[in-house]
Amino acid sequence: MEGILPAPESSHAIRVAIDEAPKCKETGEEKTILFGLTGTGYFDLVAYEKFNNGEMGDYIPTDEDILEGLKGIPQFPGNEI
Repeated sequence: MEGILPAPESSHAIRVAIDEAPKCKETGEEKTILFGLTGTGYFDLVAYEKFNNGEMGDYIPTDEDILEGLKGIPQFPGNEI
């Protein structure tokens, strides 16, 4: 069995394309409907499972957490931390 598991942001685009098609049929307007399909969604599955099982909590990073994360970004003149 095969299929495509789109990334969440692509799912929104697919939905809009699906919604747009019947509108064109209803009005008789000929239209090419184009949308971007990105990602596989594969890496999101664990997060979806945790969210649906109530295992995911809110985490608000502190200023220190953010500064620590920013240290991993390459430094160039003008964006020094």
